[in-house]
Amino acid sequence: MRIRTALVTARSAPAHERAVRTLMDWHIEVDEAMFLGGLPKGPFLKEFQPDFFFDDQAGHCESAATAGPTGQVLSGVTNR
Repeated sequence: MRIRTALVTARSAPAHERAVRTLMDWHIEVDEAMFLGGLPKGPFLKEFQPDFFFDDQAGHCESAATAGPTGQVLSGVTNR
């Protein structure tokens, strides 16, 4: 079974460059990358219809939970 992976971030230019360079440096391939420029993730994810969604910020998880299964990653700068 193939897993379709998408990066969904509220960031926009020029912060998108850091995400893209990190993925390339780590040799991680994603099928799609969406840079929402500060828009809430929930309404976007309702249209995108992911099987599940992970984020490190509780606020993003609350917004995304309206679209489907969501899990909070308890690591990263926000959760120190």
